[in-house]
Amino acid sequence: MSLSQDEIAAAATDLFEAERAGAQIGLLSLRHPEMTMDDAYAVQAALVERKREAGRRIIGWKIGLTSKAMQDALKIDIPDSGILFDDMLFEDGGTVLAGRFIQPRIEAEIAFIMKGPLSGASITRDDVLAATDYVAPSLEILDTRILRADPATGQTRSIVDTIADNAANAGLVLGTQRHDPAAVDLRWAGTILSRNDEVEETGLGAGVLNDPVAGIIWLVERLAAYNQSIRAGDVVLSGSFIRPVEARPGDRFHADFGPFGTVTQSFA
Repeated sequence: MSLSQDEIAAAATDLFEAERAGAQIGLLSLRHPEMTMDDAYAVQAALVERKREAGRRIIGWKIGLTSKAMQDALKIDIPDSGILFDDMLFEDGGTVLAGRFIQPRIEAEIAFIMKGPLSGASITRDDVLAATDYVAPSLEILDTRILRADPATGQTRSIVDTIADNAANAGLVLGTQRHDPAAVDLRWAGTILSRNDEVEETGLGAGVLNDPVAGIIWLVERLAAYNQSIRAGDVVLSGSFIRPVEARPGDRFHADFGPFGTVTQSFA
């Protein structure tokens, strides 16, 4: 890593306060041009600890940047990950209060709810299926506590900004339908995402590393490198198979996953 412990702590504090204030900070990649992905995950870990000290409870993980389009946009070839907290969970069919987020966007994903732990660097597809209680349709709410682009230089956010900012994680909405992952071809589990009854995006589960289960395998292997693991009871968002759609005040989103289920969320 290239950042000092003081620099890591300062970045985490800035992100924590930005979320509380609803005001974005400047690009960390501009502040620290030498910043690496290991630095970014160290900032994320420090941010997570600040949130835990504030009383928030970890409920799982999210996997991001699983599609080729999003990886190409950030000039990387691997996904990233972040932490889910209890205050991020929104009820299906509910409404997000005005001012809760800064620049929210919506993605559609398949959520894995775990009944057993997963750890180690040699996880198989069968291991993931055996440890999964059920899968469900879901929406992820993204937000960014870091500017998308620096107004002075035009420099855009990089992968280190996104990772440090808890992988742009902000909320999740779980559908009520539950499925046995071994009984469903998740590659063909797709959605039609509508905003205010107008179709905005469509996609299939295969957009996530060719199989959403592959996203879980990647996460477990990445966590192993940091002596972390998935726990029984965790919710894991396996990665979006559509581009993020802006959530404006007054918008209503409906994700139709066909036989897999539906998820709805509105924004005041």
